[in-house]
Amino acid sequence: MRWPSREGLVPGGGAGPGQSLLDARQRLRAEATPRLLWTFKAVVVAGWPRRCAGNLALSLSLMDFEIQAQQSSMAPYHIRKYQENDRTRVLDLFSQGMNEHIPTTFCHILKLPRTLVLLLGVPLTLFLLSGSWVLVLVASLILLAALRFLSRYPWTKFIVMSLCTDMSDITKTYLGKPGSCFWVVEAEGQVVGMIGVLPATLQKEKLQLLHLCVAPEHRGQGIAKALVRTALQFARDQGYSQVILITSMLQHSAWALYQHMGFQKTHQFFSSMSWRLVAIPTLGFVYHLPSAGASEAQGLGVGP
Repeated sequence: MRWPSREGLVPGGGAGPGQSLLDARQRLRAEATPRLLWTFKAVVVAGWPRRCAGNLALSLSLMDFEIQAQQSSMAPYHIRKYQENDRTRVLDLFSQGMNEHIPTTFCHILKLPRTLVLLLGVPLTLFLLSGSWVLVLVASLILLAALRFLSRYPWTKFIVMSLCTDMSDITKTYLGKPGSCFWVVEAEGQVVGMIGVLPATLQKEKLQLLHLCVAPEHRGQGIAKALVRTALQFARDQGYSQVILITSMLQHSAWALYQHMGFQKTHQFFSSMSWRLVAIPTLGFVYHLPSAGASEAQGLGVGP
């Protein structure tokens, strides 16, 4: 039994789900607008109060504006394999995606009990010893700056490490060996998303999903789901039994998406001392792929 085919989800495919949704909205507009116009004319002819007619006209205008806004935001996209001329945009997208978690990390650190003790205890101790409010203010600012640096450090370290390892040569790492791949999402001639897969180290039956990222202005259009489905289909075609991944506890939208798509949380741990310092564990997830025999049996309706 093969997975259902979806336009735009396979590299080299045509328009993606965004285009289908856009076409549906255009049909809705074409069908609904004449009916509303006819109703509006009937209201005016019937002599209803101008206030009612005005409200109906306003509703019609708002509906038309909303549809136009949705049409402009739902640009068609398609998924294809990475090309070397995508490198600059892919690296920018990757760095921006990691750096956007820094403010959330900073807020997380400020809420930690040990941080509250530090921010209150150090200034209070300095004031009791010196009696100087200026010294207290300077110390507080230094502490906040140090915490801000601490919130940035793990993400910067991860970016640098990735740029020195698998992201240093994407073509060689992801496209130079069988059983691995790297895809990008293109919309209006620009790369707006990406995802990569590599065989798991020392576990060749598992495929590891890496670097799922979508540009902020293109989120909410199903692009991330399409990328994950593409990776899962690739894993099944290549004969893998499991797809695994890791993500941080603070990436709420990411692990919520994975769980919604059938991934199961397996464990959590601190991947390095820097993550332990900021008390942000790493979460592990797994997706179990059906075996070829089970898929065939399911397709034939064979069962106990």
